[in-house]
Amino acid sequence: MALERLRSGSVLCGGVGSGKSRTALMFFVTKICKGNVSRPGRNEFCELKDPVPLYIITTARKRDTAEWEMECAPFLLSTTEESLVPVVIDSWNNIEKYVDVENAFFIFDEQRIVGTGKWAKTFVKIAKKNRWLLLSATPGDTWFDYWAIFVANGFYKNVTDFRQQHVVYKRMVKFPQIERYVGTNKLERLRKEILVTMEDRRETVRHHEWVKVGYDTHIYDKVCKDRWNVDTNQPIGNISEACYMMRKVVNSDPRRCEAVLNIFRNHKKAIIFYNYDYELFLLREVCERHGIVYSEWNGHKHNLIPEEKSWLYLVQYSAGAEGWNCTDTDTIIFFSQNYSYKLMEQACGRIDRINTRFIDLYYFHIFSDASIDKGIRACLKRKKNFNESAFIKNFSR
Repeated sequence: MALERLRSGSVLCGGVGSGKSRTALMFFVTKICKGNVSRPGRNEFCELKDPVPLYIITTARKRDTAEWEMECAPFLLSTTEESLVPVVIDSWNNIEKYVDVENAFFIFDEQRIVGTGKWAKTFVKIAKKNRWLLLSATPGDTWFDYWAIFVANGFYKNVTDFRQQHVVYKRMVKFPQIERYVGTNKLERLRKEILVTMEDRRETVRHHEWVKVGYDTHIYDKVCKDRWNVDTNQPIGNISEACYMMRKVVNSDPRRCEAVLNIFRNHKKAIIFYNYDYELFLLREVCERHGIVYSEWNGHKHNLIPEEKSWLYLVQYSAGAEGWNCTDTDTIIFFSQNYSYKLMEQACGRIDRINTRFIDLYYFHIFSDASIDKGIRACLKRKKNFNESAFIKNFSR
C-alpha cells in the first residue's frame, strides 16, 4: 500500500485521478501529526498528538475552484479556524511567499520544479526546512528533471554538484545542451528510493478515435512552399511563424467545426481542448449559430462547467489541461493537438477519475493529412514533444 511506503521527501506517483491527494492527506494526518482514525471508513480522527501547519502548493485553478478544500474536508482540515491545524492553499505562482516557513508540512501538487528557475530553487529552500511530499502523474521526463528533488532529499549539495556527477554537455554549441548522462545506476537507485507508485484500480476503458478532416491544400502549399504569411501578405520570417501559419490554415478549416457537430450529435456533453484564440472564436461561432450551451476556461474567462442537459466546455490547453476534473461526461474532443505529450495526457485525465460513473471514455482527435498534423501526431505517438525546428529542418529536405 502506497501510504505505508511514504516518507517525507517521497514523490507520490499515480495516474491522473488515482487518489494521490487523499493519500497525501492521510499521510499528513496519521504519520506526520500522529492522528488515529477513530471510525474506520469515515475518516474521523481523534486529537492529533503532534499537529503542524499544512501548506498545499497547487495549480492556480485547483486553488480557485477550491478542489483541495473538498479533498481536505473529510480529514477535518480547512483554511478556516475550525480546522484541526492551520491550512494554507496557494498556487505555484506564489511559492516564494513561503520561503521562510519552517517546521511545517508541504504538499507540492503537480510537478512544477523542472529546470533551474525560481520555482525549483524556492522548492529546494522550503524542502530543506520542512517535511514534504510531491504529487505527480509524470514526475520527470529526463534525469535533469529530478535534480531539485534529489537535492531536497540531501543526495546532492546543489544543482552544480548534480551536474558535475552526472551531466555531459555537448561541445562547440552556442548554448548548453545535454549530450548524455553518466552514473545512471546511481540515479536509478535514488529515484527508486523516493518514488512511491499508487495502485490504480479504476476500471475505465479509454477509446481514442481519430476523426480525419480535409484542409485547403492550395493555401497550405502557399505557406509551406512559398514561405508566405497569408494573413499579413508578407514573407514568413522565422520557424515559429511558419508552424503557426501551417497550423492556422489547417485548424481554421470549416470542416473541423463540422466534425465537432457530428460528434456532438451522439455525445451531448463534451469537453473541447484547443490551442489558439482563433480556434476559440470558431468554436464560439459554431455554438452560438446552433444554439449549443457552452462555457469557457482560458486566459480570458474562468467559467464553470454548464449544468444543462447538453453542453460544450471550451478549454485552452495551457489554462486547463490539469488541476480539475469532470465526472459528468465521458467525452473529450481535441480540436487540435498540443505539442506536449505530457499536457495531452493530463488533458485526458480530466474525465478519467476513480469516482466517474462511466466505464467507457471517448477521446476524439480531429486531424488532417497536412504535414504539420502528421508531424505532431507522430511525436505524440512516441510519447515525445513536437519540436518545430526539427520539423521544419526535415520538412525542407
